[in-house]
Amino acid sequence: MSSLAAVSDPPVASAPEVHERAFVPALVGIGLVVSVISSLGAPLIPTIAQDLGASLSATQWSLTATLLVGAVASPLLGRLGDGPHRKTVLVGALALVTAGGALAALAGTLGVLVAGRALQGLGLALMPLTMASARDHLPPARAASTIAVLSVVAAVGVGLGYPITGFIAEYADASAAFWFGTAASAGALVLAVLFVPAPTSSTPRGPLDARGAALIGAGVLALLLALEKAPDWGWGSASTLGLLAAAAALLAWWTAHELRVDHPLVELRLVRHRAVLTANVTGLVLGVAMYLGIALITQAVQLPSMLDESIFVAGLTLVPLSVMSTASSRLLPAVRGVVGERGTIPAGATAIAVAMVFFAATGDHLWQAFVTMGIVGAGLGLTFAAMPGLVVHHVPHHETSSAMSFYQVTRYVGFSIGSGLAITLLRAFDGGADVPTPDAYAKTFAIGGGLCLLAAVVAWVLPGDAIAQEPSSIQR
Repeated sequence: MSSLAAVSDPPVASAPEVHERAFVPALVGIGLVVSVISSLGAPLIPTIAQDLGASLSATQWSLTATLLVGAVASPLLGRLGDGPHRKTVLVGALALVTAGGALAALAGTLGVLVAGRALQGLGLALMPLTMASARDHLPPARAASTIAVLSVVAAVGVGLGYPITGFIAEYADASAAFWFGTAASAGALVLAVLFVPAPTSSTPRGPLDARGAALIGAGVLALLLALEKAPDWGWGSASTLGLLAAAAALLAWWTAHELRVDHPLVELRLVRHRAVLTANVTGLVLGVAMYLGIALITQAVQLPSMLDESIFVAGLTLVPLSVMSTASSRLLPAVRGVVGERGTIPAGATAIAVAMVFFAATGDHLWQAFVTMGIVGAGLGLTFAAMPGLVVHHVPHHETSSAMSFYQVTRYVGFSIGSGLAITLLRAFDGGADVPTPDAYAKTFAIGGGLCLLAAVVAWVLPGDAIAQEPSSIQR
């Protein structure tokens, strides 16, 4: 039985005006576009820095701004998506994402480019809204499979975004990449307008928790800034420690506030359920491992002392990630039948660990990079497809967007930790050398494999028998 089948959801409204055959492809298309945007531009940093006359560290803000806005906006848009205005929020945000792409493409200064990329970051907050829409308008079994696919789309988009950007980096200018993102966002906007229906319930969800939104936004912003910049500033620097302290204080204040307010931004009592907690913790750890692996593999393929390939070829090594994550997500029911629902995430995490250890032990031929990313994709397909089911199965229907947005934030924090950790570990293993040695990459990949094994253990131990339990109502 699907994990969603046991949820006591309201009757599904199948309105005749909804183009049912186009609905699910539209949701997947929207999700794919926003995930591609998240990785768009990464290989272009040196080119953009040269074109705009900026330093590499300053130009990095064109990527950091996207992630920061996505993480900060996720809880707010998630709560708005649980009310009667979900489609309005979805369409409005996609319009801003499209405008941001055009602004980035036309940018003549770094400040304008960062502003455009910040607007594009709103797209990263939209995945929970697509999942809530699937749960709202599809039968439980179909909703389960669609939500699983939407979760995997994040990995698929990253795997496509890098080679697309790499191709543009070699054969066109940076603005072409952002025009590509603008056109894709405009297409997603059309899909949302035409094929995504309004929520079935028009009942207001109560006043928006503005104080909660401000607290979690400021707290997550401080945390991600510290994680993103710590490799450059130093983990013991006053700036890094100050931001981490501010983040801890703000998030503690937010937690206390959410537990006593009548209409919280995120219903934290739901997060205490062991199955929901499992999804958030393993999503965090695997997010670290995923971005650590992506950052390392694309660098190693280009490094003269290792594989010495072009930016475009480095991007192509991530294509197996997209292909295999899609394929393995379709095999989720079969895998679950063999290892059980509790064993699915540990199995996927172990596969990713094997891939990273494989590249740590080899890593001297291009085919090994392709094989590594293929196995990583297979593991991510299983884990990312299974984790949303743990959340959705154990939260009320009207909390879907909010609960999934909190899950998205944990993944974004993991992505930031992974990206920064890759740089920090390489510098540590090479004593701060400008060009890391193959041995430094091997050791860092091995640590990534260890993180995946940790995620496997957590995913097995933490939920206990909670995965098999029926969801219960949360008493406030």
